Amino acid sequence: MENSAQRRLESIARHLLLPQIPTRNLRRNPLSAAEPSPVIIGGMVLDIHASPYAHPSPGTTTPGKVQYVSGGVARNVAECMSKLGSKPFMISVVGQDMAGDLLLRYWKSAGLSTEGILQLPGATTPVVSNVFDCSGELAAAVASVEAVETYLNPEWICRFQHNICTAPVLMVDANLSPQSLQISCQVAARSGIPVWFEPVSVTKSTRIASVIDYITCASPNENELVAMANALLPQKEFEFIRSKATKCVSHSVEYLFQMLKPSIYFLLQKGIKLLLVTLGSDGVFLCCREGLSFMKDHLKRTTTGFTRQLHELLKEACPIEQCISSIETGQKSFRSCAFHFPALPASVVSLTGAGDCLVGGILASVAAGLDVMQSVAVGIAVAKAAVEAETNVPTKFCSTNVADDAKRILSAAQPLWLE
Repeated sequence: MENSAQRRLESIARHLLLPQIPTRNLRRNPLSAAEPSPVIIGGMVLDIHASPYAHPSPGTTTPGKVQYVSGGVARNVAECMSKLGSKPFMISVVGQDMAGDLLLRYWKSAGLSTEGILQLPGATTPVVSNVFDCSGELAAAVASVEAVETYLNPEWICRFQHNICTAPVLMVDANLSPQSLQISCQVAARSGIPVWFEPVSVTKSTRIASVIDYITCASPNENELVAMANALLPQKEFEFIRSKATKCVSHSVEYLFQMLKPSIYFLLQKGIKLLLVTLGSDGVFLCCREGLSFMKDHLKRTTTGFTRQLHELLKEACPIEQCISSIETGQKSFRSCAFHFPALPASVVSLTGAGDCLVGGILASVAAGLDVMQSVAVGIAVAKAAVEAETNVPTKFCSTNVADDAKRILSAAQPLWLE
């Protein structure tokens, strides 16, 4: 009888006591530190890269190299930031399939949180099949990214309101549905968090129309810029056709700027504070409506070891006051400005991911306290490293090389007249 009662008491005790958890299986959450994390919302994609060894012939196979590469605009930006020492918080969706498992396995191996990444049974992980020409340019591509629009919905995004509201910056890519774009931007706006809009493509760039009142920065190429401007008008008024003849025009950078200036000025008037217009091998146009210091005034900084090194290496390079004084002399008031930053020569392996690394380099740098001019130069230097790598994002970056390239870019930056 006594033994029976004792057994019952021991059984009850086992239910009441907390279970012993083996600590060797626990991993520290990389986002548990006090530093706030930039939030990136958008697509995670498995890219299939097909690079022929010779010019492809229609109707038959061509010898070449085919490889799986982790991709997606938002994912590429976030990975680039992580390689520069930042710890972005990714909000995305993948399926419970081979592609989804590959993407998540890679993400975990980088020490990044998967808390915001929904792996959903029945969903098909976004996949893009890219075929390149012999020079590394994209010749054709087929994209299957419906899962981002369908399952990366406002309900899932709202689960991470705290992450967004405490972030130094939020980046959204235009793969999101208009409803998801709106809720993301509205949550950020309630806490005064700067929002960076990445257009993704000409077609999807027009989704800015539903969130233009919330966008702080945007990074279109020439055609996306014009599409964004026209999306905000009842009738299309802006146009841009870049032809081979442009290359033959004297001072082609100035010529390009004059062609694009109406669209740039219109979008700045609509409330965007910073436009980064990417020009491929011609570099970028940096255009601001409220001067160059607004990003530093509004961002909560997240300095890391890598960006501290960059800050130290670049602190004497092109002080922002010199850039301001160089254009103030020709303007009555310093309310708007524009600069051209050149691209650097590179040994091109693949151009896929270069634009995303440009944005990732800028976001990581400006969030860590570098000024806008320095951050754009770092972004271009990081993009140069990206085109020289087989993967969308290089395995690692060398802070000294990035800083040296950024100094060269800064020294060659030229002011332009916006008004």
